[in-house]
This record gives sequence, C-alpha cells and structure tokens, in this order.
Amino acid sequence: MSRSRMSSQTPPGEDHADHQLEGRLVSTGVERLALLGKHAEALMQGYSRDEVPLANLSERALNKLLAARIVWRPDEQGGVKLAPRVRELIAEMLADETRRQVNADVGETLELLRSLVQSYREAQSQGEYWRQEQQLLRLRQALDDLNGRFADAIDSLWQRLNSDFGFVSRLNDKIRENDRAQKQIVRLLDGLQLIDFDELIELVGSDGGLRKLLISQLQRQVSQHYTSLREVQSRLTELMARFRQQQSRSRLVSGMAAFLREHPSFVPGNYARRSEVPDLVNQAAALNAAAAPALDHQSDTRVITELLHELPRPQQPSRDATSAGPAAVEATGLVAARQQALKDDVERFYLAVIDQSAEAGISALDYLQQSDMTWSEEIWLFQVIAEYQSLPRSEQAAFRLQQSESRASQFNDLRLIHDVTLRLARSA
Repeated sequence: MSRSRMSSQTPPGEDHADHQLEGRLVSTGVERLALLGKHAEALMQGYSRDEVPLANLSERALNKLLAARIVWRPDEQGGVKLAPRVRELIAEMLADETRRQVNADVGETLELLRSLVQSYREAQSQGEYWRQEQQLLRLRQALDDLNGRFADAIDSLWQRLNSDFGFVSRLNDKIRENDRAQKQIVRLLDGLQLIDFDELIELVGSDGGLRKLLISQLQRQVSQHYTSLREVQSRLTELMARFRQQQSRSRLVSGMAAFLREHPSFVPGNYARRSEVPDLVNQAAALNAAAAPALDHQSDTRVITELLHELPRPQQPSRDATSAGPAAVEATGLVAARQQALKDDVERFYLAVIDQSAEAGISALDYLQQSDMTWSEEIWLFQVIAEYQSLPRSEQAAFRLQQSESRASQFNDLRLIHDVTLRLARSA
C-alpha cells in the first residue's frame, strides 16, 4: 500500500525544481517588463523612427536591453533597432493598423496542443496531479493565444477597411491594398481549415475536461471567427465595387484632362444651339416642365380663375342606361344555360349507369369520350362528384362512387383525382 501511494505522487525534488523554474521565469519577466517601462521614451522614439536614439541611454542600460532582446544591432556599423517582436507588441497596444501583422500560425499551435495533450494524458495515467494541472493550464493558454491571434487579425482587417488606411489617396493604391487584404483573408481561412475536429476528438478520447476545452469551446470560437471573416469579406467586396466605379469615372476625367492639355485652345461649343448634336452628348432625356398654381398669392386669384374656366372640358360620349340592361341579362342567361346543359349530361350519365348495371361500373372519362361531348375533363369530373354529393342519403346508398387518385408528390399529401367510376350498390 505504501509503495503504490508513493509511486502515484510527484517526487518532492521534482516539485521543488518546478517551483524554482516558475519563480525564475516570473522574476526575469518582471525585470524585463521594468526595462520596457524605464526606457519607454527611447523605445517609442525607435518605434517611430528607424533607429533607437542612444543619447539618453547609458552603456549599461544598452547592454541590458540587448541582453533582454528588446533591441538588437543588425550589424556592427549600423545603429540599434527595436526587436521585431517588441515592434509588433507596441503596434498591437497602439492598434497601429499600418504596422500590425495579420497572421495566425495555426500549424505550430496545433503541434503544441498535441504535445500538451499527450503530456497531460501521461501525467494523468501516472497520477502526477500537479503536472497534470500545469499541462491543463498551458493548454488553456495555448488555446487563448490561438483565438487571440485570430481575433486580433480579423479586428486589424476590419479596422483597416473602415479607417483612413483603407482609403488611400490614389485609386491604384486602394486596389492593391484591398487585394492584399483579400489574400490575408484567404490565409486566415486556410489557417482555420487546419483545425481538424475529428482528429481532436480522437486525440482527447473520453476525457470530459479536454472535450469541453478542445471540442465544444474551440468549435464555438472557430464558428465566431468564420462569421467575422464573412462580414469582413462582404465589406471588402463592397469597397472593391466602389473602387471600380471610381476608377471608371477617374479614367473619364483623366482622359478629358489629357485631351485639354493636347488641345489648349479647345473651347466647348454651345450644343443647345446646334441642329445636329453628337450622340455622345445627347444622352439626357427631355425635361417635362412642371407648374403648380400659387394659391397663397391673393393677387393671382383672378388670373387662376380665368385659366381654370378656359381649360377644355373632357367630352364623354353619352350612354343609354336602358341599353346596357339586356346585355347583362343575356350573358347571365348564357352561363345559366351552359350550367343546365352540363347538369343534364351528368344526369344522363347516371341513368346510363342504372341501365347497364355493370359490376365494374362506368368510367366518367370513358363515357365523356364515347359521347363526343365538348366538356373539359376537369369540369366534367367536378360536376359528376358534385351531383353525387347533392343526392339525398337514401339515393346515395344506391350508388358506389370510386375515385382514381394519387398523391401530388412524395412530400405533398394533396390528392389528385384522375378519374371517377360509378356503379350500382346492388351489383357489388
């Protein structure tokens, strides 16, 4: 029992060494952050200029900055410059869109995640709980860094498109800048596609904490990144369309300016007084003069009244009210006559069913075709069914009406009636 308990715990020497390593990292970080704050003015001057000014830096301070990799010297003859990572850090803090880097190295982060998950599983199987917590903390930090890089890159693109940096002075520069933004969007989409959730599901196995961290939370964040990129791409497409319109107009204006430089004595003619106007100029539609009476001017009341009296009155042909009546009656009578004729033909169809007394019955469409009647098949079937439904219940019991129908489609339960078969009930 004592051996198994001792093997499942972290050795005291290893625990002490890990705490010492963490303490050294914290102290070194505090020292170098203090260097950034102590020499902030010189570092910001190096950010805004090409080199860091050495006038206010002592030799000891310069050596400390070089040892901390805050500044570096590209060559012996050149000056001291900011380290690339420090320059990126300042650009991120200032939200300087002209210098912020739009990238997200997903491949390296995924390799780190795989390594951390394997270390976490090993520590879990060996019972090293402190090491397991440390690996889980590093996993959370790696995922936060990954999502933070994507969020910063998308935010940088969005701010660039909606700031003066996206609207530079020359149109060609605008097009080139937006083309670069489009390529950056493509790189970010390629980076998001590297995240394979099937692989992550297989990697984490049945561990609930890892599945929540690497599957559910990461999937929700990746979905948000995709949504943000779609918004950025929509804005970029809108700007590109607007730039194309500006380009077409600027070409027209620049072409006219070049023509005027080549022909300095050119004077535009008065095209309104010319009898033949070029088609290129005569593009505007004719204007319809609009006028309205000024009713608030009391002095013009008499003139307006005279103009109204002089307006021609519309001449409407007189209509005889008595001559329109018989036409409506005649049309109504024609419709009633056709309805009565259809009803009589349907009654003869019912009488034919009674006379034949066939077991199979008589098809309504077959009877219509054999009788050479001109009724539409749809109207004929509708009248046959309506006639059956209008019979009293005692008379309906003497007939059997069978409908040949089918469904409108696989997903629509509407029944379409194709034919109707009528037979006597006693022949069943």
